[in-house]
Amino acid sequence: MFDRIREKLSILADAAKYDVSCSSSGGNRKNTNKGIGNSSNGICHTYTEDGRCVSLLKILLTNHCIYDCAFCVSRKSNDVKRAAFTVQEVVELTMNFYRRNYIEGLFLSSGIFKNADFTMERLVRIVKKLRTEERFNGYIHLKTIPGASEELLKEAGLYADRMSINLEMPTETGLKLLAPDKSHEDVKKPLGYIQNTITQYKNEKKTGIIKSTPKFVPAGQSTQMVIGATPETDMEIMYSAATYYKNFSLKRVYYSGYIPISHDNRMPAIGSQPPLLRENRLYQTDWLMRFYGYDVRELLNPNNPHLDTDIDPKLSWALRNMEHFPVDINKADYNLILRIPGIGVTSAKKIVQARKFGRLRSYQLQKLGIAYNRAKHFIKCADSPYSLNEPDPLIIKNQILAESNSKYLKIAQNQLSLF
Repeated sequence: MFDRIREKLSILADAAKYDVSCSSSGGNRKNTNKGIGNSSNGICHTYTEDGRCVSLLKILLTNHCIYDCAFCVSRKSNDVKRAAFTVQEVVELTMNFYRRNYIEGLFLSSGIFKNADFTMERLVRIVKKLRTEERFNGYIHLKTIPGASEELLKEAGLYADRMSINLEMPTETGLKLLAPDKSHEDVKKPLGYIQNTITQYKNEKKTGIIKSTPKFVPAGQSTQMVIGATPETDMEIMYSAATYYKNFSLKRVYYSGYIPISHDNRMPAIGSQPPLLRENRLYQTDWLMRFYGYDVRELLNPNNPHLDTDIDPKLSWALRNMEHFPVDINKADYNLILRIPGIGVTSAKKIVQARKFGRLRSYQLQKLGIAYNRAKHFIKCADSPYSLNEPDPLIIKNQILAESNSKYLKIAQNQLSLF
């Protein structure tokens, strides 16, 4: 590899690391006509749903940018080394890395140089070359450039598995504070257009009017918010996420803890730690909304605008709503069982199936893989003792925290004993 290409790769791969909006895609593009690559379950720097760790080439086309967003390392006022790939260089890099089995797909984003269409047109040329000339069938995640024309968005959607566009800040107020040239409306327009086009292609496929309907963004859309750079509450963040899930059928919203990179007095001080615990709690809340049937208003509301730091949001909700507990594990429906702390989706399904063969007892629940030490405070099973005492949320919380601390202490002691 030429030295200049190596230098570009170093610069533009490093600049791309701040974008976390990549995950297992759900794409199912298959290899055809002796092409190269295969996309099954999605490619990314994370774990797929079946537990595989997969990789992708994650780069920017350029870190030149016409915008001066205070939170972005590629902002035009930042004194960093600049670089830009040509279209052909990205194509060749992708194919060379793939042939060497270094990657399984491509995550391609870009700073904006000249204007939105100028940048988006080059991104489209890259993915089109990969698909049509190189016959590459691996996973491609392409970032949408705000303000790009609908014609370019439509063409991009025919070649990319997933497309995403960053919301940047959770609220318009926060965005205007740090990126006054940007607007959430610039994000909503392409999200809406792509979502409508996805629906259109799906309907055409169902009707059978067109015999061979091409795939259009088969793995859907996602977005990302930077967390901790502006003073939004957890409630504001998650209400925004819920709105975008509802209005644009997003596959994922990503929450990226702000990494201090600027001396701008509007930003958190350099040297402060990224809000990783808060980021984790937001992801847990997101999971409860998408897979556990919680309405965001149950988890966060004006009376509880912030997530607890010492306990997860599911346990926090349960402790605030003890009137729903204890849940009779042998009678309750699946949706109520899902709300029991310590019981996940897989365990809840096992419980519903297992109780068809007889009333479940505590030892049987433990064999089904639930976190029994947590769940026991919220359930009633066949061998539960009869009690007239009203459960005290504070006592339960302290017991769970004490048990968790004891567990982690034992793990640490066992690890130290190895040495």
